[in-house]
Amino acid sequence: MRVAIIQFLGTNCDFDCKYACDCMGIESEFVWHDEGELKNFDCVILPGGFSYGDYLRSGALAKFSSIMNAVKSFAKYGGYVLGICNGFQILTESGLLTGTLLKNTNLKFIHKDVYLKVENSVCGFAQDIEKKVLKMPIAHGEGNYFCSVDQLKYLEDNNMIVLRYSSKDGSVEDEFNLNGSLGNIAGICNEKGNVFGLMPHPERAVGDLGHDGEEIWKSLLK
Repeated sequence: MRVAIIQFLGTNCDFDCKYACDCMGIESEFVWHDEGELKNFDCVILPGGFSYGDYLRSGALAKFSSIMNAVKSFAKYGGYVLGICNGFQILTESGLLTGTLLKNTNLKFIHKDVYLKVENSVCGFAQDIEKKVLKMPIAHGEGNYFCSVDQLKYLEDNNMIVLRYSSKDGSVEDEFNLNGSLGNIAGICNEKGNVFGLMPHPERAVGDLGHDGEEIWKSLLK
């Protein structure tokens, strides 16, 4: 498997993703944001960070980068795309995923470990995860997922909600929803299940850093 790790101006989790790929025995390559095509890759990762300084909105400027046209085409024809934190924001801004990410309800940057209930979904990155609850860190100021009532119903009806913030035993309650996300949503996918965006950082729960993040890559490899 070959993975492209996209680097935007302001990306800062690119080497974290490279570390995760190395730990999983996956070949990966950095691709600069002004490239116009993606060739011979099986998966594309949009890492976390602060693309273009988060001016306007997080991910709002990155969607105009040349590489995003290639990412859209890659996804259209079945290529797997993973957007982590800022990458999730870029995917929603680009229209590859439904909804948007707003400022955390407490208006503060949150950095801590969270528990995530794994939902039954069509997501290719989660099809073979045996664990019901995963533990990963979050690190964001705009992770409050929001969409319309109709969009939420569509996500639920089509099994596109992948992860929800929860307790250690998988209870989905408001008290475990640190950023205010609608329905405790931490990650969603598209209709085909090949585009996945999440606010938690699986690349920071791999190898010496933990093992729950490895479940995302293991599922993709299978």
